[in-house]
Amino acid sequence: MEKQNYIIGVVIIIIFLVGLVLFSKENSTDAGNDVVYNGELSASEMNWDFGTVSMAAGKVSHTFQIKNSSSEKAVIKKIETSCMCTSATLLINDKRLGPFGMPGHGFSPTLKEVLDSNAEAGVEVLFDPTAHGPAGVGPIERTISIETGSGKKLTLDIKVMVTP
Repeated sequence: MEKQNYIIGVVIIIIFLVGLVLFSKENSTDAGNDVVYNGELSASEMNWDFGTVSMAAGKVSHTFQIKNSSSEKAVIKKIETSCMCTSATLLINDKRLGPFGMPGHGFSPTLKEVLDSNAEAGVEVLFDPTAHGPAGVGPIERTISIETGSGKKLTLDIKVMVTP
């Protein structure tokens, strides 16, 4: 009886490991396929100045337009912001993905959104002037990083003057 339990346990572990390997292959990037995703992202504007924003006025947003400026497809793998007061949402192919924020503060999923050659997408940036409380007044500068599957990064910058 102990030998049967041992064999059943080994079979269950093997099935689990095979399932894990198959699942990870289905969810990995397209390594092994003939598709090349080395496209490079660019933006029509790299900086946005919100000007003076009062805490009482609430959140402000701006949408940056990004483009795959290469002849190859690009995969948008990750979007991160430099502070919890700022979030970014990817607007691509009639989808809204996100919001994405600062690494280490909440769930930050890896993306696999393909942007065809010369195709465009939007990155909607939302800034919350109340995020740092009453002490968070004055000039603020934040960055939004968009990483491709090839490891290249596009960095967008925002600045704002926060008043009470």
